[in-house]
Amino acid sequence: MIDDRASVTRFLRAEAGAVVLWVVGSLVLAAALAPWIFQGGKWLGGLSGEGNLPAVLEWLGAAAARSSFERFFNRSLLLSALLLLPLLLARLRRLRRREEPLRPPNTPYPWKIRWLHFGVGFLVAAGLLWVLGSALEAAGAFQRRPETPDFGKFLRKALLPAAGASLVEEWFFRGLLLGLWLKLAKPVAACIGTSVVFAAVHFVELPAGAVITNPAAADAGFRLLGLSALHFTDLRFFAGDFLTLFVVGLILASVRIRTGGLAFAIGLHAGWVFTLKGFHLLHQADPESRLSSWAVGNDLRSGLLPLATLAVTGAVCHFILPRLPGPGGRADAPVPAESRLAPP
Repeated sequence: MIDDRASVTRFLRAEAGAVVLWVVGSLVLAAALAPWIFQGGKWLGGLSGEGNLPAVLEWLGAAAARSSFERFFNRSLLLSALLLLPLLLARLRRLRRREEPLRPPNTPYPWKIRWLHFGVGFLVAAGLLWVLGSALEAAGAFQRRPETPDFGKFLRKALLPAAGASLVEEWFFRGLLLGLWLKLAKPVAACIGTSVVFAAVHFVELPAGAVITNPAAADAGFRLLGLSALHFTDLRFFAGDFLTLFVVGLILASVRIRTGGLAFAIGLHAGWVFTLKGFHLLHQADPESRLSSWAVGNDLRSGLLPLATLAVTGAVCHFILPRLPGPGGRADAPVPAESRLAPP
């Protein structure tokens, strides 16, 4: 028993322990804040729709009005992680006692190269995931919906979420969070830590059939956390959902470090979201499919086959990145010297 306590103490005093405490603290703070943010969002939603507010508030109010409590909790978790991040960095600084920060290459490079990185990343992610979807459709796991949206609605429902999610989440997770973490931790630790948080933010959702009857109650966030934790009693959820999001985070973090920028990571993220949304608009899971839920879930995000597709995507990125111009790319296509020497 004494040895166990000593092991726990050593763990909590190590870098990994500091990260675990930060994640747990962020979840607890988010659970406390979520009901209040939910009430504020719904209040703003009630004021919008009449054109009396500035355009930005009208848009924000409309989004808040149609958002579920789970979405408010996710945004509260992002806010909590950001609020507690200075405490984590201070703790890591004391543990490492390093004068020179560990930083990734963060070299500005021309917009032409950034657009190239974005486009290649988008095509790789969207293409491979759509190939998986087509193969699963041929295998009977998915079938065409009887009614499909017109082309304009398809683009709105697929492109807008892809653009919004990739820009916001890559700026926060791989830009801000990973960038700050890399000042005090080695790249491997920083990638793993941010990927755990990235997966944790997306796993907070109610199991099928569960409801939060009073989202405005002070304990609503803690009840949501407790119900969400039930997912981890299902090994299929961990292997097919949580682990998939963790691998997504690892790929995006490693790409950001290798390229020294966010363009390729944003392209990958946008490609995945576009295909997930677009394929779901055109297809639905076939309940009579012979493929088990271990192989694939109700969409292209869950299951061992999507996880294997991510592994292939990571391998393709590893092969492509050295051949692209820009930082970390081809030596025969470097960026200008003044850009390489510019501060991050």
